[in-house]
Amino acid sequence: MLALPAKEQLKEGAVLLIDKPYRWTSFDAVNMVKRLVKVKIGHAGTLDPLATGLLICCTGTYTKKISDYQRLPKEYTGIIHLGATTPTYDMESKPENPQPYDHITEAAIHETVKQFTGEIMQVPPIHSAIKKEGERAYDLARAGKEIVLHPRPITITAFEITHIALPEVHFRVACSTGTYIRSLANDFGAALGCGGYLQELRRTKIGDFDVADALTPDQWKLHWGYSEKPPARNR
Repeated sequence: MLALPAKEQLKEGAVLLIDKPYRWTSFDAVNMVKRLVKVKIGHAGTLDPLATGLLICCTGTYTKKISDYQRLPKEYTGIIHLGATTPTYDMESKPENPQPYDHITEAAIHETVKQFTGEIMQVPPIHSAIKKEGERAYDLARAGKEIVLHPRPITITAFEITHIALPEVHFRVACSTGTYIRSLANDFGAALGCGGYLQELRRTKIGDFDVADALTPDQWKLHWGYSEKPPARNR
């Protein structure tokens, strides 16, 4: 377990493991620390607002290690929702193109997993931060412009189905950096012939770092002595 750094250590340099809450952006977590401690800080890999889980932040001289941490493999758990797609491949946009899924068997689901294990080519979502001609792909997509993103090599070392309760398929994935789990959900649904999108996602590991050792923003505040309770009034 990683030792919890005291507030005084942050300016010199420390690694913070933050359990990012739902609807927080990665920069919300970074800015929370900045507001409390006024320290140089950066994060080692964005986590989508609708995802929860492990976010590595580095302060002080440890910011030089960010690129090393960014290259580490990742592990996630989540839920793929079958029977529809969404433009963003997750719940940031509304489901569309409903299709029947009742005929999908557990055997078919487990067999389809094999297509997405090992070294594969993956097309990133157009609603992503990838730059296309100097602009973020999601900005171009929101402006209604046509975007073509090319497939990129990724490695999925483990893709395990942990529970099936159609239309929900629960999973665990271990993968290389640069993997889009949203694209995996979309491609998995397409391979089954019924469509699919990412309903829920949690990052559980980055290299040897585990979310079990991370603290939520509120827990970090308490660790550093910032109480959420209002000060007592003088009588």
